[in-house]
Amino acid sequence: MHPSRHWQPRGLQRVGLEFLWFGIKEARSCLFVGLFFLAVFAVPRGGVLGMPRYDVLLLAALAIQVAMVATRLETWDELKAICLFHIVGFALEVFKTSSGIKSWAYPDFAYTKLWGVPLFSGFMYAAVGSYIIQAWRLFDLRIQHHPPHWMAALIAVLIYANFFTHHYIGDYRWYLAACALGLYARTTVTFRPLDRDRHMPLLLAFVLIGFFIWLAENISTFAGVWSYPNQLGAWSAVHVGKWSSWSMLVVMTFTIVANLKHIKAKIHVPH
Repeated sequence: MHPSRHWQPRGLQRVGLEFLWFGIKEARSCLFVGLFFLAVFAVPRGGVLGMPRYDVLLLAALAIQVAMVATRLETWDELKAICLFHIVGFALEVFKTSSGIKSWAYPDFAYTKLWGVPLFSGFMYAAVGSYIIQAWRLFDLRIQHHPPHWMAALIAVLIYANFFTHHYIGDYRWYLAACALGLYARTTVTFRPLDRDRHMPLLLAFVLIGFFIWLAENISTFAGVWSYPNQLGAWSAVHVGKWSSWSMLVVMTFTIVANLKHIKAKIHVPH
């Protein structure tokens, strides 16, 4: 993961090696995500040995999580953060699938369902947090011109609240997106694919991660893990508008990671 600093490739060799190393680190950062989605495809809808599919997926997610901690691919502090993502995500799932909302549904039976939501569902949100946590460490991320932490935390709370309140008082997603755009307009993420620092706007990272989550959501609904109302008769692609929702969720997740990993010393807040 961390090549020698004395190694100095040049020209096309550098371009190729940096691209390759970037891919390797991205794949390593997505270890939990990749293994979990492998389980989604591998477990048949009818379950395994009489055990319902959702219960098998919960056991698979727990096994992956335990293995990552046992092999020190993940620290205990990182596990605590991921548990927080699980709780935050599960609470949102319970609300969105409730009888009064019905934004989506988990149609299959499971023993490990609470309020109609299978417990494994929280791990889908935890997977996003796991990716950001792992990428932060493997790419040696540093954030330049991060906004004041109280402002970032306030936007994150409002984004999360809007997922609930827009069913009652209107959707303020685009107003919050505009606030986030202004807040992070100057923020740059510095990362190291190989041996040199590279830079990109943090807002671009939010949008790109949100896009890949939207793709994963399409894959999951195609596999029948959960369904939106317009997918009950036959599968159709998840509306592209969900991309913006996922990008906003990434903003919230990033804010939690930035605080729980105790990395404020690496963040420059201009005075």
